[in-house]
Amino acid sequence: MHMNLFFKLCPDLLESGFPGAVLSRFFFNAVAAMVFAAFFGSGVVVAQSVQVLGEFRDWSAYSANDGGGPICFAMTRSKETKPEPEGYTGGFIYITHRPSQNLRNEFNMIAGYEFAVESVAIATVGSNVYELFTSADGAWLMDPKQGEVFARDLRAGVNLVIEGESAGGEDIIQTFSLSGATASSRAINSACL
Repeated sequence: MHMNLFFKLCPDLLESGFPGAVLSRFFFNAVAAMVFAAFFGSGVVVAQSVQVLGEFRDWSAYSANDGGGPICFAMTRSKETKPEPEGYTGGFIYITHRPSQNLRNEFNMIAGYEFAVESVAIATVGSNVYELFTSADGAWLMDPKQGEVFARDLRAGVNLVIEGESAGGEDIIQTFSLSGATASSRAINSACL
């Protein structure tokens, strides 16, 4: 029901092929779900202002306004997930700027599967390792103060590997390409000063 509301509010996005013909319908649904969650979590209906900032190799960048100021995010889809847990819907990572809340480089992951309760996922970029707090199918940096360093590592890295435990007890490894992370980061930095 909520996704239908999003589409009714944003027909111009559908007509324009948002977020671009290059992206699969599933990827569009994930973007829409993310934008929907960002806007409607507070009950504010202003999703018409979503703009594609650009597509940069394996990454895409977007800006929007939640009524309280701009929100910009860069995102990418997992390139590989092993093993694929039952009911897997695709993994996505996001780097978000919310200037009105003085937040920059906030990391978020939607794993595409449920994490084991109270489990800690591990994110690795090159030789740098970060712990992730998990809840349901989401994950965030255990220490949000690491956001700037983590984002810098993403821009400098080749791949991000996230290891998590599924609710079914399986160890899941997801690999994300970082090709385009620097350009998408620049795009959200310019749009959300």
